[in-house]
Amino acid sequence: MRKTLWLLQAGLFYLGTWLVALVPQGLADRLASPVGTLLHRILASRRRIAEQNIDSTLDYMRSQPEWSCPLPDAAAIASAVFHGIGRSLLEVCRLYHGRGTALIGRIDVRGREHFEAARVLDKGLVFLTGHCSNWELGALAFGKLFNVPVSVVARRQNNPYLNRMVERMRMSYDNSIIYKHNALRNMLSVIRKKGVVGLLVDQAVLPEEGCLISFLGRPAWASRVPVVLARKTGVPVLPVFMYREADRYVIDIQPMLVFSDVGGEEAVQADVQRYSAEIERFIVRHPTDWYWVHRRWKRTEGL
Repeated sequence: MRKTLWLLQAGLFYLGTWLVALVPQGLADRLASPVGTLLHRILASRRRIAEQNIDSTLDYMRSQPEWSCPLPDAAAIASAVFHGIGRSLLEVCRLYHGRGTALIGRIDVRGREHFEAARVLDKGLVFLTGHCSNWELGALAFGKLFNVPVSVVARRQNNPYLNRMVERMRMSYDNSIIYKHNALRNMLSVIRKKGVVGLLVDQAVLPEEGCLISFLGRPAWASRVPVVLARKTGVPVLPVFMYREADRYVIDIQPMLVFSDVGGEEAVQADVQRYSAEIERFIVRHPTDWYWVHRRWKRTEGL
């Protein structure tokens, strides 16, 4: 019975994404806003999470010197976020069915010199990012724009047939996937072969897997994996973020992070705070391009 349901789910997913992928790009661009509005209305629980998250951090973000968002309140920012999600949804459908070349052509790269400086070290590379704008498009674009395959850490879908479809898309342009089971060992293997690992590290982790830091003015659990990789291998870690600018995308590569070589939990925590500050800085600059709908501050009640 479960297999039948999985097959039905995967079939409907394939058919739906295929039909969307057939829509001409110009029409898809015009549909992005209405689709975002629809998602904003029907995904009520996710809308509430986004609005609560934004509202609880808005005063902090407004106090930062790089804040320039003209939107008046949490509800308006959340609405813009859902419009971006709608656009990304339509774009991902095209990516699933091999129609993403034009989308990649809309991407501008800034900070390419930081990538080149890291590659010269010949130690592999870690791209550190978060759920920013269309992160699926960003991951695929690296393989084509830099002619360097990226191994992206991801969660395996519960439905194996659906997972196979998503996996095929994510492995385009010679990219590969590292699933979370045995992820650290597999990441170390890629780095030792001088490869590139992509890490999304902006979601809450279990306390035993991370460090308690301050994120957008609130306590939050953050992964220690980037710090562990850097300390074990000396691999350079580059913050990389994607955001929309008019009708184009920007991939913004920041300078290499400098972590401490001091031992002890406090030093590790300081390094986790260091990379988290880069993600925070991106969100302050581009609040409508971050995926506010996940529970970033869970497991911190009362802290």
